[in-house]
Amino acid sequence: MNTRKIRVWDLPTRLFHWLLVVLVLAAYVTGQIGGSMIEWHGRAGVAITGLLAFRIVWGIVGSTYARFADFVPTPGRIGSYLRGQWNRPGHNPLGALSVFALLAILIFQAVSGLFSNDEIAFSGPLRELVSSETSERLSGLHRQNYWVILAFVVLHVGAVVFYALVKKDDLVKPMITGVKEVADPAHEPARGGGTVAFIVALAVTAAVLYFATGSFIEPPPPPPPAAW
Repeated sequence: MNTRKIRVWDLPTRLFHWLLVVLVLAAYVTGQIGGSMIEWHGRAGVAITGLLAFRIVWGIVGSTYARFADFVPTPGRIGSYLRGQWNRPGHNPLGALSVFALLAILIFQAVSGLFSNDEIAFSGPLRELVSSETSERLSGLHRQNYWVILAFVVLHVGAVVFYALVKKDDLVKPMITGVKEVADPAHEPARGGGTVAFIVALAVTAAVLYFATGSFIEPPPPPPPAAW
């Protein structure tokens, strides 16, 4: 069977994927160590927040296979995949379900962390915007959601291994090189997602990071001078 190589994953999508891997791992390690490393856990969380904001925008203005519209897992697409009739590049419908679920879970984890506190040494950058009760509730959900993330990470890695060993479909290499071999001549390389789209995505990311770091919150007034 004759095959040809086409560009599937653009550079911003690939950078997002591997930066997210590194930052989630960093957040996990620093969170487990605790102590003075909890500040780095918070920094990793803020960075993840910005990264997720970038991916949401890129899912709208990015190149063909990075756009959410390209891989929305509709019932028709899922049925086609389960019947073995799916051969398009990019995310398959079941993979798309995993992508959307993982994005939603990570968004909740990142946002809840901005308002959380450990009642000892760490407060999220937006902690002052909510009541103590809300912060404690979000902190509890933030800790519990860790297990959900862990389950999805294991599922994701397991799916990649399954595709490599059983279906002989390497999903990792295209996410590194951006290129995938296809047999169908009708498959087109990814288009769009140019410089203007990238600048728009970066601008939104910068705005989200400004908010996520709490830079707009006025610092508390200095304590009154000590009485003589």
